[in-house]
Amino acid sequence: MSNASNAYSRRDLLKNGLLMASAAMTVPMFVQASALAMQNQAGDLSSVPGVPDERILVVLQLSGGNDGLNTVIPFGSPEYYKARPAIAIPEKDVLVLDKRTGIGLHPALAALKGMYDEGMVGIYQGAGYPNPNRSHFKSMDIWHTADTSATGEGWLGKYLDSECCGFGKGESGTPEGAKAAKPVTDALGGNPASIAIGRTAPLALHGRVSQPTSFESADLFRWVAEDADPALAKAYEQLNQRGAQAKGAGAGETNASFLLRTAMDAQVSSDLIRKAVAVTPLATYPQGGVAGEIARQLQMVAAMIRAGLKTRVYYVSLGSFDTHAGQGGAQGRHAQLLKAFGDSVKAFYDDLTKQGNNTRVLTMVFSEFGRRVGQNASGGTDHGTAAPMFVVGPQARQGLVGDHPSMKDLDDGDLRYTLDFRSVYAGVLDQWMKADSKQVLEGRYRAAEVVR
Repeated sequence: MSNASNAYSRRDLLKNGLLMASAAMTVPMFVQASALAMQNQAGDLSSVPGVPDERILVVLQLSGGNDGLNTVIPFGSPEYYKARPAIAIPEKDVLVLDKRTGIGLHPALAALKGMYDEGMVGIYQGAGYPNPNRSHFKSMDIWHTADTSATGEGWLGKYLDSECCGFGKGESGTPEGAKAAKPVTDALGGNPASIAIGRTAPLALHGRVSQPTSFESADLFRWVAEDADPALAKAYEQLNQRGAQAKGAGAGETNASFLLRTAMDAQVSSDLIRKAVAVTPLATYPQGGVAGEIARQLQMVAAMIRAGLKTRVYYVSLGSFDTHAGQGGAQGRHAQLLKAFGDSVKAFYDDLTKQGNNTRVLTMVFSEFGRRVGQNASGGTDHGTAAPMFVVGPQARQGLVGDHPSMKDLDDGDLRYTLDFRSVYAGVLDQWMKADSKQVLEGRYRAAEVVR
């Protein structure tokens, strides 16, 4: 569960006059770390004109720096094979996307290639940004904030602030000046606006007003103190009963009523989510091995969508792409990771299709950077620059988008990016989420075509 940076702390509550002797027992980290942060959102999601409530964005992060050259492969380039004598993918094994330009996919991405052939995958070549940073943390912050200075709020947090909370749309210049009539989760029946599956919530989802909900498993997203002392269960139930009476207090509510209402909404979210993910999926997901974790995350997302949660943005991740050694070519660690990615996304959309929700969901896939053009002495690749992004779903713009970076005109051994990643963000915001990308990204980026 996320310890959001601007979640209320117990000190904040006391400082604001909430002197409840029972608070330490009845409202610990379950509310403090995730629920309070989640409920601190303001506005009314379902009534904002022009916001397509039925549309869902799933973000899949390939953490560690995915080797883009062995993912979307320039098999028509002799320079590719010269730079990678031990790890290049033989042309005979490449899944051809465009024979004319000599571009194809890694053979481990057969499931994704099938979706591509069905018109469900857009591949955005050479995505990057000026003066690339090769630090995992700095570069990831740049991608999460959509800002090369890596400062400010997350880009999706700013989207939720703007479109769902009213912040940045003419209200006063502080989060407190945003629409304060009632929290987003009131309008959503206790549903959080954004959910990240993982130990911590990504920076991308943190706004000035909106905050994400994050959990590794639905079983952990619950009130757990009663496990240590069953007597606390009654106290927590009483707190939520009082919270129900406090609902609707609005902008003038006291800290006490806010806390009570927050605790109740958190329990509603917990109950909804745990009930949702308990159902049997409608498709067969990969089990165990490298694919097990990302498949589990996507299965949970599909279950929450199937249950009717009104959550707008889901965030999942697959790690271990930092392949400095023993990367392998058509076989090996990188191949296993790509297969896990492709097979899990295919199962996810099979599940959504059987639900009848497939056309509501667009999935965007990215990594913080690519790898160096040449292989290293350890049979792997070091931190590089540009890499492909993917947009997946029945509504996605199918095909290769943009030019593959030149294999001849390198920047000190690195690819030169051909597409600013924020152009893809702009396309997702403008065309799918029907938001104002200029306001959210705080700049003008030519929106890439991401939907049909």
